[in-house]
Amino acid sequence: MSNQPFSSNQANPHLSADCEQCFGLCCVALPYGKSSDFAFDKSSGTPCPNLRTDNRCGIHTQLRQKGFKGCTVYDCFGAGQKLSQVTYAGRDWRDYPESAAEMFDCLPVMKQLHEMLSYLNEMLQLPETQSIHSAMQKAYGETERLTDLEPAAIIRLDIPGHRAVVNELLIQASEMVRSKVPASDKQPSKSKTKKLTGRDFLGANLRGADLRGASFRGALMIAADLRNADMRKADLIGADLRDADLGGADLTGSIFLTQSQLHSAKGSASTKLPVHLSIPEHWLKGSTA
Repeated sequence: MSNQPFSSNQANPHLSADCEQCFGLCCVALPYGKSSDFAFDKSSGTPCPNLRTDNRCGIHTQLRQKGFKGCTVYDCFGAGQKLSQVTYAGRDWRDYPESAAEMFDCLPVMKQLHEMLSYLNEMLQLPETQSIHSAMQKAYGETERLTDLEPAAIIRLDIPGHRAVVNELLIQASEMVRSKVPASDKQPSKSKTKKLTGRDFLGANLRGADLRGASFRGALMIAADLRNADMRKADLIGADLRDADLGGADLTGSIFLTQSQLHSAKGSASTKLPVHLSIPEHWLKGSTA
């Protein structure tokens, strides 16, 4: 595994999910409840009925049609293959059932570590954040060190404490990137948001709004109308974009936007994305303008 966080996740495959190298961990370890995202209930540690014995999904190409939209928006940031091939050295939970529970407990912790690595990696590529590259490289190295610990030690990690340290750097990086946008453009238009408070943009009408450099960190943007909005250099870390309509929106240069967020949203072929992300297939089937 490379220790150089200087290129996109595409060039750092350990930060992108590789299901071929994973033991189907998310399909076993994670619980879910019957909802619009999942067709039935499943408890933690119970294999999904759709998971085949070769650890592949039997309905992978039909997940949305079969009522498993939730599966299409999950991203482990490469934690699954790290656990499967490195932490457990290729020892499948099926063949080593005595390790299964521990492996499943490790997944959400490893996922958070890999998510932090992904965000740090993204910021290390930007010239705007040059002044804190050294600090971010140090945080990256420490975070990667934690991913190499033994399973029992991984489970005991103080993730909130470590995340707080990393998050301070990510906030600084965000401000550096967004500072390149004129101050008057850093927040949504008052005419568009006068009835909204805090981080609540649930169902908000932001169609065509100038949102350049805005911070939507952790914002609820479920079903928001963002068609043709200008969201260049916006911070979208942790933003809930489920069913938000990004048709025709310009997200060029937006930061901390993930592929899984896009999969949870709606959009169109005319939506402009950062170069490391791609238009979800379901957008092309149900394109919006």
